[in-house]
Amino acid sequence: QVQLVESGGGLVQAGGSLRLSCAASGQTFSNYAMGWFRQAPGKEREFVAAISWSGDTSYYADSVKGRFTISRPYGRNTVYLQMNSLKPEDTAVYYCAAGPVVRLSGGYDYWGQGTQVTVSS
Repeated sequence: QVQLVESGGGLVQAGGSLRLSCAASGQTFSNYAMGWFRQAPGKEREFVAAISWSGDTSYYADSVKGRFTISRPYGRNTVYLQMNSLKPEDTAVYYCAAGPVVRLSGGYDYWGQGTQVTVSS
């Protein structure tokens, strides 16, 4: 079992920045690929970013490429999502997820409870 707890969400003006954190506990965190997803009201959950278990490879949705950065510092059981140049359309509940391989469509084994990000115009 892996437990995931997100934090760092909040209210920010358009153009601002937030850094989301996902703290993992339980089984060996370093064995898992990690992903960030988001779900806006009335919309389906969508892929945001993912990183391989080694941290060598990262993936981004086109909508956030160049603005968001996913990272997993070596030796820390935490994955981060640095979000810059935020837009109102980034408003959503953000979830982190863990699984044996990167999956852009979801299908991860473990999910956090989510953290709300609201971007005002």
